[in-house]
Amino acid sequence: MNVFRRLPADVRDALTTEPGERVLAFTSSDDGHLVATTLALFLPDGTRVPYETIDKASWDEHGLRLVTTGGDRHEVRAPEPRLLPETLRERVNATIVVNKHVQLPGRGGVRLVARRRPGGEVIGWNLVFDEGLDPEDPGLRAQAEQALEGMRRSMGV
Repeated sequence: MNVFRRLPADVRDALTTEPGERVLAFTSSDDGHLVATTLALFLPDGTRVPYETIDKASWDEHGLRLVTTGGDRHEVRAPEPRLLPETLRERVNATIVVNKHVQLPGRGGVRLVARRRPGGEVIGWNLVFDEGLDPEDPGLRAQAEQALEGMRRSMGV
């Protein structure tokens, strides 16, 4: 049976999808539906969250907790997630081109993460500093940028 056909017509019609974008999985939530497509996760309020912008996602018996790379936080009560956790994990992981932790001189480290849109080019790098490090510290930032430049040269991305 086709998953797309089981998605209620009103939910399907309300999705703002791109040409060729397909529904992979969905589940009911307290406020509507969570829908995973080939390119993004749609929240019950219609918010489209592209996979390459998802920093953290976790599920528990109550539902989904999501944090984007921009710092936006979303919580959706979905007690029966069906295939959403596995689908979300696979789609987010597929956007990661590079994920490497680099030690900084005497200060801890930084995780260098390159992401891309599914099937697209690398769209950018994120610097994720170890707990307790101040990402606004100019000296620390310069060390991280230097590590990033070395990583980009060595990997060709």
